[in-house]
Amino acid sequence: MTDDTLPEDVRPENAIRVGQAPRTMSEAMRKVVWILPWLIFLGSPVRDLTSGHHATIAVVLGWVALVTFTGVYLTLVFRNMGRALPDRAVLALVVLLGTLAVVLCLTLGNAWVGLFVYVSVTCGATLPLRTAYWAIGANALAMLLVGLRVGGFDWSLLLIVVLLGFAMTGVKQLVRTTVELRKARATVAQLAANEERLRLARDLHDLLGHSLSLITLKSELAGRMLPDHPDKAAQQVADIEQVSRQALVDVREAVTGYRRPRLSAELAGAQVALTAAQVVAEVPVEPDLTGVPDESEAALAWALREAVTNVVRHSGASRCTVELLTRQTLDGRVLELTVEDNGSGGSGKGPGNGLTGLTERLEKAGGALDAGRLKHGFRLVARVPVDASATVGSGA
Repeated sequence: MTDDTLPEDVRPENAIRVGQAPRTMSEAMRKVVWILPWLIFLGSPVRDLTSGHHATIAVVLGWVALVTFTGVYLTLVFRNMGRALPDRAVLALVVLLGTLAVVLCLTLGNAWVGLFVYVSVTCGATLPLRTAYWAIGANALAMLLVGLRVGGFDWSLLLIVVLLGFAMTGVKQLVRTTVELRKARATVAQLAANEERLRLARDLHDLLGHSLSLITLKSELAGRMLPDHPDKAAQQVADIEQVSRQALVDVREAVTGYRRPRLSAELAGAQVALTAAQVVAEVPVEPDLTGVPDESEAALAWALREAVTNVVRHSGASRCTVELLTRQTLDGRVLELTVEDNGSGGSGKGPGNGLTGLTERLEKAGGALDAGRLKHGFRLVARVPVDASATVGSGA
C-alpha cells in the first residue's frame, strides 16, 4: 500500500494531534473542518430567524444570542483541544450556554431545541467526569421540560443529546490517556538514557579506577627513585607505560561494545526514520535473534542502517518493507535481512561507497550482500550465519 492509497485520516501529513493545540494554520484548519459539520443543528434556528415569523427586535436579539452561543461553544471546544480554560471559567461558560438555550427556546419556539445538543457536547468534553454526568442529565431534563412547554417536541433528539454527551466523556478520557501515554513514553526514554549513562560511568570507573591508581603510585615511586636509582625509576616508568597501554585497550574495547549497533534498536530507528520521511513502512517489531553471534547481528544492523538511509535520502520511495527471516542452507542456518522499496533507486550507475563497505563488513562476518534494482524499486538482501562456527560465505 502506497501513501496515495492510504485513507486520508491516517496519512502522516493529515494526522490531527489529539489533545494538543494546532501548531500551524494548516492544523488549525483541519481542526475547524472536523468541528464545523457539528454545526448542522444550527440550521433550524437560522431558518427560523429568516422565516419572517418574528418581529424585527426579536430577530436582531435572536441573531445576537445565536452568534454569542456559537462563539462560546467554539471557544470551549477549541480551548479544550489545547490549553484548557480554568475550571471556573469553563463552568461559567457552560452555564451561559444552558441559559441561552433555555431562554431562546422559550421565547422563539421549538426550532431552537437543537441548541441543547451543543450544551450536552460541551458538558461531556469540558467538565470533570462526575460533574459531566450530572450536567448531561440536567441538560436532558431541561430540554425535555422546555420541549414539552413549547410543543412539537422530538423524542429522538432527546436520545441524541444524551448519547452525544456521554460519547464526548469517552472521547475526553481517550484524549487524556493519549496525552498521558505520550508523557510516559518521553519519561521512559529519558530514564533509559540516564540508566545507560550510569552504566557507562560504572564500567569506565571499574576499568580505569585500578589502572589510574596504579599509575599514580608508580609515578610517585619513580619520582622518589629518580635521583639515586635511575635504573629502578626507568623500570617503574616502563611499568607505567604498560599499564596505560592496557587501560587504553580496555577503554577502546568498552567503547566498541557500547557503539556496536543492535538489530532491535536499528529496527526501531528504521521505523521512526521512514515514518518521519512519510514512507509507509512495514518493519518487524521483535526479531528472533536466538543463537545469532554479536558480529553477525552487528553486520545486519549496519546493513539495515545503510539501506534505510538510502531509502530516505535517495530513493524517493513511498513504501518500504523490511523482512527478517531465518533460512536453512547447505552450509547451515543463515539470518536474512531484506529491505525493498518502490523508489527510483537514486541516480548512481554503480554501487556506492556505502554498499561497497557494507559488502566487506558482511563478508568479514561470514555473510554476503545482494543488492539491485527491480522493475519498480530497489531491493537489498543481507545474509549472515547464525551459527558461530559457520565458515565464510555460508548462505551466500
